[in-house]
Amino acid sequence: MQQQISGIKWKSKYTLRELLPNNSSIFFRIFESLKYKNYSLFFWGQTTSLIGTWMQVVAMSWLVYRLTQSVVLLGTVAFLTQIPTLFLTPFTGALADRYDKRKLLMISQSLYMLEATLLAILTLTHIIQPWHILGLSLFAGFINAFDMPVRQSFYSKLVPPELLTNAVALNSAIINGSRLIGPAIGGFIIQLIGEGGCFTINAISFIFVLYALKKITFTNPSHPKTKNRFVEIKEGFQFVKNHIPIRVILLTTTVFSFCIFSYATFMPAYVKDILLKDSSSLGIIMSAVGIGALSSALFLAARKSVLGLGKMVVIAITLASVSLMPFFFIHSFWFILPLSVCAGFGITSSLASINTLLQTLTTDPMRGRVMAYYSMCFVGSSAVGSLFWSYVAKMLTLSWSMAICCTICLITAFAFEKYRPIVRLHSHPIYVEKGIIKEIAHGINEV
Repeated sequence: MQQQISGIKWKSKYTLRELLPNNSSIFFRIFESLKYKNYSLFFWGQTTSLIGTWMQVVAMSWLVYRLTQSVVLLGTVAFLTQIPTLFLTPFTGALADRYDKRKLLMISQSLYMLEATLLAILTLTHIIQPWHILGLSLFAGFINAFDMPVRQSFYSKLVPPELLTNAVALNSAIINGSRLIGPAIGGFIIQLIGEGGCFTINAISFIFVLYALKKITFTNPSHPKTKNRFVEIKEGFQFVKNHIPIRVILLTTTVFSFCIFSYATFMPAYVKDILLKDSSSLGIIMSAVGIGALSSALFLAARKSVLGLGKMVVIAITLASVSLMPFFFIHSFWFILPLSVCAGFGITSSLASINTLLQTLTTDPMRGRVMAYYSMCFVGSSAVGSLFWSYVAKMLTLSWSMAICCTICLITAFAFEKYRPIVRLHSHPIYVEKGIIKEIAHGINEV
């Protein structure tokens, strides 16, 4: 089926050829960005560090529920870890556009190391209390607000523009590959030596990413610093407000993140109280999510263009919603695993596609500020959602609260599909300007 908007004919049919990687050298292309030394350094440093980070995520949630038996406190910890992003990222995004991103990342990674070290000391000395966890979670939240916009806008400095899609997808691959390995290791480490062992390993892992960042070299273009910082923040807000594709994509991200990530908040309570399993089972389920997420990231890395990613967003949100809707009603450990794989694939496909679209649609001087708003919509809304849905789960049940979340996500996918032709129309001149498509008016499958 074709639609005609403002004289341009658009193909809106979901063709398999368009959605699948259409590249004869697919297996060689997946790791194409690693040919560049800077990206390779960042990739391997992040890989090591993120395995430790996912070990800490599992250990933290297990420790909280072991100490308190409270789903609400699980939601509160997630809320504190993420809520500063909702308020601070417009400021930190302006910093990312103004200063050397490599040095800013070295500061944030050093602070992450400090937070993990404090957790390890408190846990290994057996003086850890819930208020310690809440305080350090809030500290981590401030670091996240500082780190995310910088890191999200850093990839464009490490690879040529034509490889940005591949670089973003590979970054999703290492995040989710580490999610595959980290939780499984973390679950067994908790069984062997306790949560403090996971925190210690995570603290040590930051040495590798700091070493990689120190070795990265590139010319950091300086942007004019004559403007007041609040003027720069206002410029970023106006850019997002007046840019229809970015505005629609960010609104979709906000609703999706608000609802879908409550599943991770509920997971320790689900494993312990419904499945009647231990921490190693929690690690296996999270690793199954990681398998799906890693598969999705490699799938997207093999694509040679951003064209068609809008359709991928719709399909991926639908897949994640359908997979997680019956999740907490199920009492079979083995039936949960394939659903976890599907959920991981859907969540990562949607967010990685959204990330790539935003990176492509924005300009370099605005990249830090736009990715700051992405971080705010992605992390900030999931923080509020974790707290909100934990209270809903307390009033209803884990199962029904997750079912409601997934229903809202399905509605979001249908709404994005409805507005996709408008997004596509306004994206067309940007793609033409960047050379992503030729300036023709027939047979375009852009978003």
